[in-house]
Amino acid sequence: MTREYEGKNGMMLIDGIAATDIAEEFGTPVYVTEEKRVRENYRRIHEAFSRYMNTEVHYACKANTNLSVLRILEQEGSCIDAVSIGEVHSCLRAGFTPDRILYTGVNVSNEELKALVDVGCMINIDSESELERLAHISTDVKISVRVTPGVTSGHDVRVMTGGRGSKFGIPIKRTIPVYARAKALGFDIKGIHAHTGSGGEGIEQFTEVAEVLSDLANDIREEVGIDLDFIDIGGGVGVPYKLQEEETDVEELASLVTEIILEETDVKTVLLEPGRYIVADSTVLLTRCVDIKNAGTKKYIGVDAGFNTLIRPSFYDSYHMVATANKFNKACTDKYDIVGPICESGDYLAHNRVMPNPEEGDLVAVFNAGAYGFSMSSEYNSRPRCAEVLVSNGKACLTRKAESMEDLWRNQIIPEGLRK
Repeated sequence: MTREYEGKNGMMLIDGIAATDIAEEFGTPVYVTEEKRVRENYRRIHEAFSRYMNTEVHYACKANTNLSVLRILEQEGSCIDAVSIGEVHSCLRAGFTPDRILYTGVNVSNEELKALVDVGCMINIDSESELERLAHISTDVKISVRVTPGVTSGHDVRVMTGGRGSKFGIPIKRTIPVYARAKALGFDIKGIHAHTGSGGEGIEQFTEVAEVLSDLANDIREEVGIDLDFIDIGGGVGVPYKLQEEETDVEELASLVTEIILEETDVKTVLLEPGRYIVADSTVLLTRCVDIKNAGTKKYIGVDAGFNTLIRPSFYDSYHMVATANKFNKACTDKYDIVGPICESGDYLAHNRVMPNPEEGDLVAVFNAGAYGFSMSSEYNSRPRCAEVLVSNGKACLTRKAESMEDLWRNQIIPEGLRK
């Protein structure tokens, strides 16, 4: 089930600090992350897999690239799954060395490939075009190959990546020719990778993809003469967003996946790429009630965070638990939609939630906001992006300043002819 928070005297606590105190100090909306939870989540999944075989956890940093979060994971010994040159440089800035970064881009430009070669990180090849274009830039590069396994999963069709016809990866029937071509070009070939999708439930998709990749690793060895160092099963380990949802049993997941690889191949290392699993439940979004409306057929709690702050509910119809942080565990009185200030009918954070009797000034907490929360936020409606805060050992520290109005215009230039 989704994690629970403690309360004291009707106030929600975040690692021992009243959510209301955090909101008062840093303003709203604000993302609040618990350092302890990030570390716990990383250690849980790393220990589960490394119990059976050599394991590299490559944090899928697109979920949350806050430098403080990256720094925590660097200290834990994590590696990185990056999907853009910007993510690569963010991780370098947080202290990661290039050998701990695996770049897995899609539709990668020559300019980005050149920048990656300059950095020196491993590149996960996504297409035959990319392989040939990279060879013209340099073959002195460690690579793996992303295949489309024909196995798909995810919480929404828009995040399912492993099925046939996907825009991601090498079609499975082209795997052997691509490895043969990479060998002929002189690349240092290290592994094979697949990713089925983001945030799906269960573990069956991981055992299926482990079977597919194990078979391919054996075929590559027999037909191309390449002994792979690793099999990368991708990410997408689900987390519970609702009370009745079960947590993924990472112990069982690790046992089953590693058993397949160890019994069916000579590959010694498994890679996995959790993002959401590590950061989702580490963070809450705190947002202030600014308006209350009874529209006859529906009642609204209007808050100062909209889909510019957290787009997942509007974009994916995703469910996030909500609570009134200053009336924590108080009796609920009616159903409300939690809606934001964006001039769109689709701007909402939650539909039909039972809440305590609302008052202007209440503080609403949106749970499981650490993955794809701030990282997908925007300045839509010319609203500056919010602050981020890290809570550690009973102390709250600012890790990202809220944008100012000046930040909205900082990089804009009015041509000389329009200044008259």
